[in-house]
Amino acid sequence: MSIPSDLDISRAAPRSPLDEVAGRLGIGSHLLEPYGHDVAKISLDALEEQQPSSQAKYVVVSAITPTPLGEGKTTTTVGLGQALQQLGKRSAVAIRQPSMGPTFGIKGGAAGGGYSQVVPMEALNLHLTGDMHAVTQAHNMLSAMVDNHLHKGNRLGLDPQRITWRRVIDVNDRELRNVVSGLGGKLDGSPRQCGFDITAASEVMAVLALSTSLQDMRRRLGRIVVGYTKDNEPVTAEQLGAAGAMTVIMREAIKPNLMQTVENTPVLVHAGPFGNIAHGNSSIVADRIASRSADFLVTEAGFGADMGAERFFNIKCRTSGIQPDAAVLVATVRALKAHSGRYRVVAGKDLPDGMLAENPDDVMAGAANLRKQIDNIRVHGVSPVVAINAFPTDHASEHEAIRRVAEEAGARVAVSKHYTDGGKGAVELAEAVAEAAEEPSGFQLLYPDSADLHTKIETIATRVYGADGVSYQPAAARALEDYTANGYGNLPVCIAKTHLSLSSDPKLLGAPTGWTLPVREVRASVGAGFIYPICGDMRTMPGLGSQPAAERIDIDERGEVVGLS
Repeated sequence: MSIPSDLDISRAAPRSPLDEVAGRLGIGSHLLEPYGHDVAKISLDALEEQQPSSQAKYVVVSAITPTPLGEGKTTTTVGLGQALQQLGKRSAVAIRQPSMGPTFGIKGGAAGGGYSQVVPMEALNLHLTGDMHAVTQAHNMLSAMVDNHLHKGNRLGLDPQRITWRRVIDVNDRELRNVVSGLGGKLDGSPRQCGFDITAASEVMAVLALSTSLQDMRRRLGRIVVGYTKDNEPVTAEQLGAAGAMTVIMREAIKPNLMQTVENTPVLVHAGPFGNIAHGNSSIVADRIASRSADFLVTEAGFGADMGAERFFNIKCRTSGIQPDAAVLVATVRALKAHSGRYRVVAGKDLPDGMLAENPDDVMAGAANLRKQIDNIRVHGVSPVVAINAFPTDHASEHEAIRRVAEEAGARVAVSKHYTDGGKGAVELAEAVAEAAEEPSGFQLLYPDSADLHTKIETIATRVYGADGVSYQPAAARALEDYTANGYGNLPVCIAKTHLSLSSDPKLLGAPTGWTLPVREVRASVGAGFIYPICGDMRTMPGLGSQPAAERIDIDERGEVVGLS
């Protein structure tokens, strides 16, 4: 079956005026700040003016452990929102803003796809309303003030060897991972080794996503720790006098962006935290606005349920106070076949021919991962619904194998064809989600604030990842002691590890057992409000592949974007 390109579908989709789209959420047109014809900022006054009729059913979309190609969480999120609308429900979708680095790299855009996407896709994937640039500017303003403080006498006693604040840019550029700054003459600064992360990995981005108001964001930015003195005292953005200017730069970025799907379902696009070292979820502000008048709010958590969903539950919901009513686990035939260990999937390359042949036994061989991820939803007291994201190359027997595994694990399950058929193709999924959301909520956090940091890490490692325990490098153990002494022990933890395995080793597929989680380093995002232990080699600045998407993206003779996917 051949369908038009995502760009062609996006351009052909009839769009409702944004004031009509906003009206479905009880948001008046006076609260919209248009950016062209297809995007608008929503004033935070909406939080005060909206008269909530009831709290929306809150649904998070996650996945089994994905292949490097991804399993279609955003497409499923959008398709589910459209399908709920097909059922006569007032639905809204909340997603992260794509980073332009991956858009021009291997991953491509993040607007969904086919007949389940956010439109116009060019606007979503390219700049949108400039929030990414605001995060970049605010972050680098603080970087500049750190170096200026050193240059102008360093009255706070910041140890140049213990500066933890780097710089950011929204480009995949491996050459910037490690650099030496301040070269030249005396007036050009103090030479030191530093580097760049991608903008989505900035703590400022995590702050944006977890803030509940403009003033809350101001306080969080002030708490950002940029480094330490020789006496191990933290130095903050507030002490450097930078937090006020950073907030001014971010004052428009805290307003969520309103768009719509190809079927005119309201979509709030806001924030884009990096899924490996941050919580990988869209903003609390967007969720609060969207949940006031909708029947269902569907949002997405990055990577598999062991990462994005766990952080959604234990970091985002802990901060927002909004409790989820159901969770969707996206599963694909290709991912379960990959978890059999019989095939190798490489980003940017076609699937092996053997994966496309009908073979439900391969699906069953990789089913342990699905079972564990179902359990990872259940351990938080949330009802799981398995969404089989159907691809044209799938076979009915393979879908049936997934269905059997899910039902035996006690989960609801539905085959969804939202990519090719839009909302109508996801009605079975929407019905299952609506049914699951009616069950009494048993939501529970995995650990209390009062638990010590070791306990928090070990709880996630053993109950979510399936590890036997945790080992700590000496530097990591010292850091945990220091953070506790500095008063950060009450913060939740955000474990940075590979997204390609339940374990810390990307080569371990399925649901590995008999392993120990190795924590080599621990860092603190005090402004955002979490501690992140690092397990393995985390790249916070991606590189470009041998054939990046940038080579295919261009402008045609009419001035239209081509090659974006």
